[in-house]
Amino acid sequence: MDFTRQPSMQQPPPKNWLVESILVTIFCCLPLGIVGIVFAVQVNKLYGDGDTEGALQASANAGKWTKIGFWAGIIGVFIWVAFIFLFGGLAMMNNYRGHY
Repeated sequence: MDFTRQPSMQQPPPKNWLVESILVTIFCCLPLGIVGIVFAVQVNKLYGDGDTEGALQASANAGKWTKIGFWAGIIGVFIWVAFIFLFGGLAMMNNYRGHY
């Protein structure tokens, strides 16, 4: 037995953002969520191939696109709600105006 061999100090895999990007794709913003999924899938493959630097870059990209998709979805919901209240209020004002 060779006791002089040092165990390799491998850093843990970077966060892959796969679950978050799938949720963003389903609930928030389809196109940006898909971009996040593509980068998220690359993280584990690159890390498994030994490309730690590439895996870290893919993780950063997956996180970036997932967050952008999330906030785009949130902003889209707020805009949609604002239009509903705006046009609903205009319709109510038009309806009340006709009764007087």
